[in-house]
Amino acid sequence: MTDPNAIQPSALDQLPDRDPEETAEWQASLDAVAREAGPHRAAYLMRRTLERAEAGGVALPKLLETDYVNTIPTAAEPEVPGDEEMERRITAWNRWNAAAMVTRASKLGVGGHIATFASAAWLYETGFNHFFKGKEADGSGDQLYIQGHASPGIYARAFLDGRLSEHHLDNFRQEAAGGGLPSYPHPRRLPWLWEFPTVSMGLGPLSAIYQARFNRYLTNRGIKDVSASHVWAFLGDGEMDEPESTAALALASREGLDNLTFVINCNLQRLDGPVRANFKIVQELEAQFRGAGWNVVKTLWGTAWDELFALDTTGALVRRLREVPDAQVQTYQTRDAAYIRQDFFGKDPALVEMAKLLSDDKILECFHLSRGGHEARKVYAAYKAAVEHKGVPTVILAQTVKGHTLGDGFASKNANHQMKKLSVEEFKQMRDLLELPISDEQFVDGVVPYGRPGADSPEVRYLQERRAALGGPAPARRVHPVAPLPAPADKAFASFDKGSGSQNVATTMAFVRLVKDLVRDKETGRRWVPIVPDEARTFGMESLFPSLGIYSPKGQTYEPVDRDQLMYYKEAQNGQILNEGITEAGSMADFIAASSSYATHGEAMIPFYIFYSMFGWQRTADQMWQLGDQLGRGFLVGATAGRTTLTGEGLQHADGHSPVIAATNPAALSYDPAFAYEIAVIVKDGLRRMYGEAAPGEDPNVFYYLTVYNEPLPQPAKPAGLGIDEGIVKGLYRFNTAESAGLTPASPKLSTSLEQGGTPTAPRIQLLGSGTAIHWALDAQKLLAEDWGVAADVWSATSWTELRRDALEADAALLRGEERVPYVRQALHGAEGPVLAVSDYMRQVPDQIAQWVEQDWSSLGADGFGLSDTRAAARRHFGVDAESIVVAALAQLAKRGEVQVTAVKEAREKYGL
Repeated sequence: MTDPNAIQPSALDQLPDRDPEETAEWQASLDAVAREAGPHRAAYLMRRTLERAEAGGVALPKLLETDYVNTIPTAAEPEVPGDEEMERRITAWNRWNAAAMVTRASKLGVGGHIATFASAAWLYETGFNHFFKGKEADGSGDQLYIQGHASPGIYARAFLDGRLSEHHLDNFRQEAAGGGLPSYPHPRRLPWLWEFPTVSMGLGPLSAIYQARFNRYLTNRGIKDVSASHVWAFLGDGEMDEPESTAALALASREGLDNLTFVINCNLQRLDGPVRANFKIVQELEAQFRGAGWNVVKTLWGTAWDELFALDTTGALVRRLREVPDAQVQTYQTRDAAYIRQDFFGKDPALVEMAKLLSDDKILECFHLSRGGHEARKVYAAYKAAVEHKGVPTVILAQTVKGHTLGDGFASKNANHQMKKLSVEEFKQMRDLLELPISDEQFVDGVVPYGRPGADSPEVRYLQERRAALGGPAPARRVHPVAPLPAPADKAFASFDKGSGSQNVATTMAFVRLVKDLVRDKETGRRWVPIVPDEARTFGMESLFPSLGIYSPKGQTYEPVDRDQLMYYKEAQNGQILNEGITEAGSMADFIAASSSYATHGEAMIPFYIFYSMFGWQRTADQMWQLGDQLGRGFLVGATAGRTTLTGEGLQHADGHSPVIAATNPAALSYDPAFAYEIAVIVKDGLRRMYGEAAPGEDPNVFYYLTVYNEPLPQPAKPAGLGIDEGIVKGLYRFNTAESAGLTPASPKLSTSLEQGGTPTAPRIQLLGSGTAIHWALDAQKLLAEDWGVAADVWSATSWTELRRDALEADAALLRGEERVPYVRQALHGAEGPVLAVSDYMRQVPDQIAQWVEQDWSSLGADGFGLSDTRAAARRHFGVDAESIVVAALAQLAKRGEVQVTAVKEAREKYGL
């Protein structure tokens, strides 16, 4: 049995040793240092040797973890160019007003967070005063991803700047009446201030990476030079546990995104307690980011620690800092000097001697207050190092104290994330600590006052001057006044009107063909951003590779294996396609960046992201919500859609519910088109609404979700007649009638009214189908006529969701005293017989409109888990094939007494159901 503690053979043992004697000398030297000076000295020398090798370009594995000290030593810190005292006063006002705003709101029960901004105040203030470029700067300015729970501090600074009033602050988290402030960064709720929604944990860091990448994409493609823009993402150390937070770290380093900086507020606490109680989150994150190829800057200790490090001649202090777990560091924050002397310094004789040279006040200053993230000088040095570092992105690990300056009742307490207010006495203590000129008399009836030094005060003038020098206010979202994009030529859309003749074409292929035509448009073609998660060939998109190219910042440094083929794999620095690999989350982050480029960069881009419908909404619905919040525009395309169309793949590939999830998103316009010409009409109208001239009352800040299928079927010509396009866009139109289909019902199995001498007339039913299900309805229409003497009209329901939303709006209008009839009721008005709806999704999808249909209603759908089999077998299993539709239709008619009840049993037996 192998001894797990035995030294394992090194990979180097497999390489020839050109000078074994020299190797032995190096090893002996290391042994001697360890023996004479101790293992800590040997480890120190090895680390410094590895650092020297890395700096010299020697090809060695990178050192993943450094000592628990600042990356930038005090002697190497640059001077802060501004007025540090002025910035301290500004930060004090921001701290006060953030706490006052949340406390006042908490009395109304709406809550808020205080401790996060208290720990991160200097991280933001230093950036606002010296680094964050505004919208008037070169390119598009910087993009700021603000940590959601720190929003009160950002509001407080905007209040000091004059961009917000006391009325705004008094309506924090109270938006219904208007003039209120949203809880977190929500562009849809406060579109002039917030650019990026971040509070859904993990989505901020992921989106920031792809935003930085999209900035490079725009520049490399010649759309707009935004090389001067820098992306800053402010994150919490607890947030880094989310898989999305670190999912794209390798992409950022691989593509050399030195236009990106992560600032992780390492206050060592998450929502309920320590982030790594028994371990050290800073060291873990450092190893993770270094391993992914990032530049890491640690800003851990404030200047008060300089004296301690100067006394550490043996390295005992550094060793002790490395071994103390985070939860114990948090405990030191709340304990007296005697406890710290015993528990921290008492573990090592060298530290015991060091502690004798330190006063109690010095110990408390270091362990209670002095953190790198709380000092402008330390933060400035880290930020300057980040923006000057080239080749890879930088992460700054800034240690802070959660609840800093809020008093002993807050700082480092496990529950401080849930603590929403301070008492009047705690505010007065905070006032004295921050040296703010607020008198006791200003606390009227126990209400804490807001603090504002005046519009012409030195603090406000300084703040505004710094922002003017950096290109204007920040954060800020600006929709540049750009002309609507010209509509593509009608030829691209009209080519689908004639159908496919005898050729079978899947709607997935129809959509891809449409896009191929649209990207050739001279005016708007270059603005399309095709996004696909490594399944372009699955969706028939490989023909776009050589014509559009796959984006890569390195271009193509190899000869592709299929170079001699017509549709070879072509990468290019100015490539148009974003082929993301197997990552729906990354592809969705791409889409969000492209979809909001009209605001971020003043450049309207038209993204379409095509994906397995099962793996889109199901996996990344949170990002679709983020997309709606960010007011993104574009086309999401759920391909290989439906529960029964993907033959053989089975349960986890069979989508029977994505339209249900899509229906929950108010910004998503969800369509399930059946035919190629419907796709053309929907895309054309989507381009008009989102990028052209939206009609009065239409919100252009929407995105479209189209489900398309991989089942090749004949594509019919667009029916003649008025209102077809309107019906497609609104969600329903009559595709044909039994008569227009040339069907003559056979002798009907009529109700008892015929037996009593009635005139024989064919019973009639209305069949509503969406997507691929309309083909089953058309087959059922024929069977009903030929086998049962029933006349059926077939309707194409392109959007059950849009029909429902229109009906809900009509209901709301009625409550306001306005007369309005839902479109679905208008469309079906006067249609004879009952209505039977069918789709390749669960019945809940068509049932969305049931209450507004005046006829008798029933539906069929593919409820339950998917399964592996042929399409025909799967449809028979779920009871949605043509024969099942016939039986369901007869059952409806029998219930109404329009066919004999025995017809239902006969049909089941005839079709083997």
